[in-house]
Amino acid sequence: MGRYGKEGRMALKNMRPFFSNIMKKNKNPGIPADTNREHMHKKDLPQEDSESFLGSPKIVENYTLLREIGVFNHIDILDREIRNYKSLFSGALDIFNRTTIDEIMDATVWQISDHFLPSLIVFIWKPLQNREDVVVKSYKNYKSVDLGLKVDTISCFEEFFRVYPRPVSYEIFVYEMGELETETVMSFSKIEPELVIPILGPSGLYGMVLLGQKILKDEYTLAELQYVQNLMSFVSTAIQNHLHYERTLRDTKTGLYNNGFFISRLNEEIARTRRTHTKASILMMDVDKFKNFNDTYGHIAGDRVLESLAITIKQGVRLEDVPSRFGGEEFTVLLPDTDRNHAYLTAERLRKMVSVMKVPWEPPLPQVTISLGVCTFGKDPELSAQDIINRADEALYQSKELGRNRTTVWGAGLFDKIQRMKSTK
Repeated sequence: MGRYGKEGRMALKNMRPFFSNIMKKNKNPGIPADTNREHMHKKDLPQEDSESFLGSPKIVENYTLLREIGVFNHIDILDREIRNYKSLFSGALDIFNRTTIDEIMDATVWQISDHFLPSLIVFIWKPLQNREDVVVKSYKNYKSVDLGLKVDTISCFEEFFRVYPRPVSYEIFVYEMGELETETVMSFSKIEPELVIPILGPSGLYGMVLLGQKILKDEYTLAELQYVQNLMSFVSTAIQNHLHYERTLRDTKTGLYNNGFFISRLNEEIARTRRTHTKASILMMDVDKFKNFNDTYGHIAGDRVLESLAITIKQGVRLEDVPSRFGGEEFTVLLPDTDRNHAYLTAERLRKMVSVMKVPWEPPLPQVTISLGVCTFGKDPELSAQDIINRADEALYQSKELGRNRTTVWGAGLFDKIQRMKSTK
């Protein structure tokens, strides 16, 4: 019947999966994880390997006792915790590998839904820490949906989450807000969230996550709440990393790309057009009589003009385009895979959008207009980034000379014409 008989072999078989976890956690098999190794003598350290330990007569003899006092159940609990932490770290790695906020949100949704199935997940996110603009993104069944939530600000929740920096039930959230309950909180009630989870960082409240009831309708367990809290700490770190990266690329006042990033992308696009024999274009634009806004209404009013213009530009270009603040009241847009005609149409679309743009200011400001210059490149192998910028700037200068609020495209003969105009002054 072998060394221990049938019953002994069955005991060994049942114990193997439990003790194998201990073997993995400890360099010396058989030593409990919480043993203080400093107080152990060398003669006390077992020399057997994992197999000989599991085959020890002492373990087999005490199998019933170990089972009765709950050793195996405790090991099973530890084993589940280890699996949960492995899953958490795997999810954190997936989130850290994402390069945009939308990708971070998508990855977070998948990680949450992989552990339990909430009826909905809503991200409320402040993309710029120095601005009150808020982005809302909602998910149902892993898909992005529009739930019609209107959120103007999340700053009113900062104080609450200083006191409750962890997932809280929506009922507690509403109760504690008390008299500070806003229209935003009331709009939350329409979607019946179960949990409110803050995304916190050194700069304060980056955003919030609303979780609906679980699809199976049972309560969120303590382990699930702990998992979400731990996951959000990783999400917060990922967002911080993203913000730090974005600050190196973005203009803080407008949220558009800065000039350094624009130049870098322009050089990349020049190399790409030469390699693929395609065309690309840039737009250069300037706010007409911008100095009047500053002198007459103040520099804060001028800042509002620039901020509103930046929003309008972003609305009027494609995702692959590169809108940037060139400096002062001048802006540029890089248009990949865009020929002269389409670049002109884009410039005109932006010009018309700005001509009806409203700037939030009281009393109302005069209507803002812009002048634009367009330069298309892709054929001349000797053309540098500075050459392209200079051409767009010359075209912009021509728009100014012709009365402002218009678009001029760089083309054959334009340079000579501008030179003649300058020489006659």
